[in-house]
Amino acid sequence: MAVSSGEDKVDRERVLASQRAGEQGLLFDSEVVVPRADVGYRGPTACAAAGITYRQLDYWARTGLVEPSVRSAHGSGSQRLYGFRDILVLKVVKRLLDAGVSLQQIRTAVNHLTDRGVEHLSQITLMSDGVSVYECTSPDEVVDLLQGGQGVFGIALGRVWQEVEGSLAELPGESAADDLGTERQQGGDELSARRRARKGA
Repeated sequence: MAVSSGEDKVDRERVLASQRAGEQGLLFDSEVVVPRADVGYRGPTACAAAGITYRQLDYWARTGLVEPSVRSAHGSGSQRLYGFRDILVLKVVKRLLDAGVSLQQIRTAVNHLTDRGVEHLSQITLMSDGVSVYECTSPDEVVDLLQGGQGVFGIALGRVWQEVEGSLAELPGESAADDLGTERQQGGDELSARRRARKGA
């Protein structure tokens, strides 16, 4: 009867940890199509795709947690336009909040994610023990965290990317350039157009 060495035990633990990671859907090989940067989504659409309330969206924009990258609000009645990446981050923030991660830790994670190129986001898995958030870019990093007991749950950004992509396929988007051109033709923002319509009636 062969006696198992310490290395065999480590290998067995690595396989078990890897299986647990696989069960959680922590994928690193998902191919994604990078969406157009000039297409934006209005607040209600961003909320629907990210699964958040408009109050959360507004608060996070005002406090600088997740700001719209396509177009920010510029005066009364103007519409923010959120890009695909913004909505992806909004959905991740919601999941981290639901898991009990502090807003301070979430803010740190969001700042780190915004420094990454959009095409790299789908290759990241965020792991958390409920206190700290860790970035993993390979299955081995996930396994090491699980073995160390640091990872209680994980968020595979590739999976979130696919969810957001599926949601937005059913929701209206618009080109930032087209929308700004329409505003210029109308001589102002949406609120001004409503006022003019009322005066003309």
